[in-house]
Amino acid sequence: MQQRRFENKVMVITGAAQGIGKAVAERAAAEGAKLVLVDRAHWLEEVAAGLRQQGGEVLALNADLEQWEPTEAAFARAHQHFGQIDILVNNVGGTIWARPYAEYQPHQVEAEIRRSLFPTLWGCRAVLPYMLARHQGAIVNVSSVATRGVNRVPYSAAKGGVNALTQSLAFEYASAGIRINATAPGGTEAPPRLTPRNTEVPTPQEQAWYQQVVDQTCATSLMHRYGSVEEQAAAILFLASDDASYINGTVLPVAGGDLG
Repeated sequence: MQQRRFENKVMVITGAAQGIGKAVAERAAAEGAKLVLVDRAHWLEEVAAGLRQQGGEVLALNADLEQWEPTEAAFARAHQHFGQIDILVNNVGGTIWARPYAEYQPHQVEAEIRRSLFPTLWGCRAVLPYMLARHQGAIVNVSSVATRGVNRVPYSAAKGGVNALTQSLAFEYASAGIRINATAPGGTEAPPRLTPRNTEVPTPQEQAWYQQVVDQTCATSLMHRYGSVEEQAAAILFLASDDASYINGTVLPVAGGDLG
């Protein structure tokens, strides 16, 4: 029998147009959640339409979550539509370039931080007033075990920031009835991205640098494999659910034994 852990709960999922975010949305809808899907990809509505056809109640919002004003507006719209926000899954992020740190240009460093830290910072800031008003809520931030790894230092720094804000916010808001946790995915097999994070054609050297990332990821995982988006979604939704009611301020590695 299908679990219904999210019956009558409103869940906001960012970065929901593909990959882990889409997998979270599909499983949460099957478990009864009312969904707000937020992404800047134009095909987000197609994802939402598919979930509606299966009986889901879904609001799709296009927004650039690297910026505060669009983030604030999206959460206000979500709250206006459903009247409450019970759960937030901050899923936006991802490596744009893979290269030794000495090879990163300053604008690339800034872009990596903006992509993989700011959407989580802004998402938490935007949702907290709505959760505080009801004295309840759960936030799950999607971090990474790549806080220690090769050829992704700016991304590692951004995800280290996600870990720190997760733990600090949990400490700050536990007394307000809000739980804040994170998952730290390892390498994850996902369908090809409809829009690549980096649209530049990689050079042979860049391909070699990326292969070093893949090799290191498989080597440091005890299971020596990549995970699936379904395995990542399962962990995220566990932390979002009441099954994790006594878990707070935790960063849960979901990486086949790789602790980062």
